[in-house]
Amino acid sequence: MSRHFQNRQNIKAIILAGGRDFGRCPLASRLPTALWPIGDRSALERLLRYLSHQEITEAVVCSNGDDSLLQRSITGINSMRLKFLDEPLPVGTAGCIRDAADGDTNALLLVLPAAITSPPDLNMLLKTHRIGRADVTVMFSPGLRHGEQIRCVSEIYVCEPAVLKYIPTDGYYDIKESLIPAMVQAGKTVHAAVLSQPLGNFRDRAGYLDATADYLENANNVNIGFPCSKKDGAKALWLADSAKVARNIRIYGPVVVMDGATVSRNTIIFGPTIVGRGVTIGQNSLVENSVLWDRSTIGQNCEVRSCVVDYDALIPNNDIVANQAVVHPANLKSGGNKSVASVDIRAGRPHSSARMVINAMIAKLPRQVQSDKVALDVLKGLAIGILSAVFLWSYWPQLADLWSIWQRSDEYSSGLLVPLLALYILWSRRHKIIGIPIRPSIWGLFAFVAAQALRLFGLFFMYSSAERLSLVLSIAALVLFLFGWPVFRKTITMLLFLGLMLPLPRAVHSAIMLPLQSWATSSAVFCLEIMGYTVIREGNIIHLNDITVAVAEACNGLRMVTAFVVINGLVVLLVRRAWWEKLIVLLSSFPIALVCNAVRLTITAIAFTILSGDKWERIFHDFGGYAMMPLALAVVIIELWILMKLTTVPEEKPQEIIIRKSVN
Repeated sequence: MSRHFQNRQNIKAIILAGGRDFGRCPLASRLPTALWPIGDRSALERLLRYLSHQEITEAVVCSNGDDSLLQRSITGINSMRLKFLDEPLPVGTAGCIRDAADGDTNALLLVLPAAITSPPDLNMLLKTHRIGRADVTVMFSPGLRHGEQIRCVSEIYVCEPAVLKYIPTDGYYDIKESLIPAMVQAGKTVHAAVLSQPLGNFRDRAGYLDATADYLENANNVNIGFPCSKKDGAKALWLADSAKVARNIRIYGPVVVMDGATVSRNTIIFGPTIVGRGVTIGQNSLVENSVLWDRSTIGQNCEVRSCVVDYDALIPNNDIVANQAVVHPANLKSGGNKSVASVDIRAGRPHSSARMVINAMIAKLPRQVQSDKVALDVLKGLAIGILSAVFLWSYWPQLADLWSIWQRSDEYSSGLLVPLLALYILWSRRHKIIGIPIRPSIWGLFAFVAAQALRLFGLFFMYSSAERLSLVLSIAALVLFLFGWPVFRKTITMLLFLGLMLPLPRAVHSAIMLPLQSWATSSAVFCLEIMGYTVIREGNIIHLNDITVAVAEACNGLRMVTAFVVINGLVVLLVRRAWWEKLIVLLSSFPIALVCNAVRLTITAIAFTILSGDKWERIFHDFGGYAMMPLALAVVIIELWILMKLTTVPEEKPQEIIIRKSVN
């Protein structure tokens, strides 16, 4: 054993590259994990270069059907004799040792996995094997699970050549399940030891991200071809000189930004993250705990969390991806497994078919168009503009009818403000809405057809209110159809708010107008009597002293009800309160409006007893309603304040303990 330890030319490294993980991880199905990059090189190449620097002169790479691909990926290692062994049928880890040794009974066998981020200390391995005087040394990797120290098999073995006689000459044979039990039964020595640090083994996306995180957080061992730009404990930053990084970005390490990468403005990157060579990250995007392989593109306003993004892959604008292996469609096809789809772990199901069609269409565009964000935005803006123009042309008669109603009707004049306020609310929530993934839903198409059926019904039976209602329903249906349920749920309150711009149906208007007029007269008479005036009521006419005041239909309070509902609806959409608090505020619009209307009629009646002339009557009658707006807003503010006081738990101040020391 000491001879093997002193002369490393007598050591043969056996690299277990395994095969592709078909079906479980889309990226591992396309590309063997041995070729997944760790910084500037693949895991296999980094391991082979390390062994070469440690004066290991012979290595055999064992794989299941990927020998030619692995061989093409390794260049520039001339100091080592490399052999790539293809195992078309599974032979087990011990079977790989048998085939790689090829009858050589003089070399110490060092078995290593290919998919690791941090190769082990070779001196420590050989020293541990020599001191243990073992025939087989099994190395365990340290780790943590639920805060407790654990040991897991690292797939590293140091074997004396004598173990070959315990391995059958053919067939499947495993080290842990077959070889070690056979040697123990034969009285041979099997020694176990623990590595000084984790290897960073990985087999899929989750393991790869964990291994990359451990690799980056140990900044002293990171070797990626260029030095660390900034180091603050574990929050290190490696920034290549040729990387183009905007000034107003935020990076929280450990993060690597490699050669030729472009990081646009207002981007946030949380480590541990590696941004590969030639990667483009659009503005207003968030990347967290992810690895972006070379030449991949992240669109604008995207969120990428715990993802591995394939070479040349594209994540479209406004998309959110989490816990995924994002595979470029062309790479997936070349990987030889067309049935693998990118699965969203959060939703527990593949992307919707409509979304996959959109991604496929984008993937078919020329590469320069895909990478040109301005061109993509222009195309999307043009499509939205054409759709909007067609929609406005179709509903132009109904829009003109609404404009006429807003102009001539005092009760519904506030509807003119509703579209403008809805646009303002949409703009104020743009950052939250932009980040929602776009997943078109076929249910939106069915809803649009139903809205058009309602419109046809109104047109045929001359119900103009049905035609106007179909306008709002069609907008909601198009939002659902084009953007999907996530965006629809986020904008449903704004779509409901749009309904406030519509006048009530004629039958409903006629049914509530007379009761409201009667209630307005009764409330004004009640207020005047409370104030000590002698009042005589005849229908909707009030006799006050020598003055006669008629409560006209326009004074029934409906105008205030519609205006206050719009105002309270705006307040409800802007404030951050519980849903039941918002519901209380919204429902309070009706009593507040009726009370304010009663106050307006009372003040107007009293003013008529003092002032005379058509000019004063016009001022109090026409502008009295606007004077009630501040009163209504004050009532809403007081209402919100009371709700806040009722629902806020008082803070408990910590008790102060004062100890007085006696002075002797």
